[in-house]
Amino acid sequence: MNRVYNFSAGPSCIFEDVLQKAADQMLDYEDSKMSVMEMSHRSKVYESIITECEARLRRLMNIPENYKVLFLQGGASLQFTMIPMNLLKNKKVDVINTGQWTKKAITEHKKLGEVNIIASSQEDTFSYIPKVSKEMISEDSDYVYICQNNTIYGTAYNYVPDTNGKPLIADFSSCILSKPYNVADYDLIFAGAQKNMGPAGLTVVIIREDLIEEKPELPSMLSYKVHADNGSMFNTPPTYSIYMCGLVLEYLEETIGGLENMQKINEEKAKILYDFIDSSKLFKNPVNKEDRSIMNVTFVTGDEDLDKLFVSEATKNGFVNLKGHRSVGGMRASIYNAMPIEGVKKLVAFMKEFEEKQNV
Repeated sequence: MNRVYNFSAGPSCIFEDVLQKAADQMLDYEDSKMSVMEMSHRSKVYESIITECEARLRRLMNIPENYKVLFLQGGASLQFTMIPMNLLKNKKVDVINTGQWTKKAITEHKKLGEVNIIASSQEDTFSYIPKVSKEMISEDSDYVYICQNNTIYGTAYNYVPDTNGKPLIADFSSCILSKPYNVADYDLIFAGAQKNMGPAGLTVVIIREDLIEEKPELPSMLSYKVHADNGSMFNTPPTYSIYMCGLVLEYLEETIGGLENMQKINEEKAKILYDFIDSSKLFKNPVNKEDRSIMNVTFVTGDEDLDKLFVSEATKNGFVNLKGHRSVGGMRASIYNAMPIEGVKKLVAFMKEFEEKQNV
């Protein structure tokens, strides 16, 4: 079967071997005579699926024992509300503003408390990651909030901000599992699954246990304590998305050989693309080099009509979803874990051919 190279920022491509295994098990999972889609989340069979999924995630990310793993719904966007509802005490949060997703989080936080933007790259179209020191942290803030990797602008943190002892909360939606991170550097990590973990519908929250408190005034579905106490089974979880996440984790662990190897592959893919862009007379990357993402590579020609022509021609040639976010334009190649090196090499070859035709 001929497939396109899908450079979507999310939902994104999934490893073909994972899709094939899911297809093989679609009608009969492990001789259960049922699809995972139709089995009870309370059954012994499904219990083994969700238990193994968490175990693999803990091994791959080396998650400390004093952290809970929650499998939730509502997308990463619901966490913009759940986090302040569960963690605000002084009703004040420090935020490093690095793009659209921190701006959305800021909007939701402001409905529940005071937001102090301690640093921002907005004045330069979010083309870099601000450097923050502990002296910039508010004495009375409840936590510091960041977006680890910014899909729209193609930037990523290459350092862990010193929060002066305040909890560090991080949106990992577009970089989770892309390389090893020290989970203990963060107090809460959350991620929508639809970029590196599987299909949409699942949100993973990794939270230090002592941050989970009884909050009887909260709606039960918005309480970390309720979900933690019920092992992510307070209500029917996104069963099939968790199953698919488990297959992705299995592939990363047993076929890729862990996140260290995944990092090498991702860095190689990013280098191939960035090296070409840096040498190109037509294409430019607008991001500060030391803050470049290895997951989302943005580029422009400087001519909106030429950008549109490139996206159109690329689509015709099987390179889809390269159009940049509507707020910034240009192009964006999201090269998440499942994008093969072959896809990046072929994209670069197409970009070279397109450039030559423009007689730059």
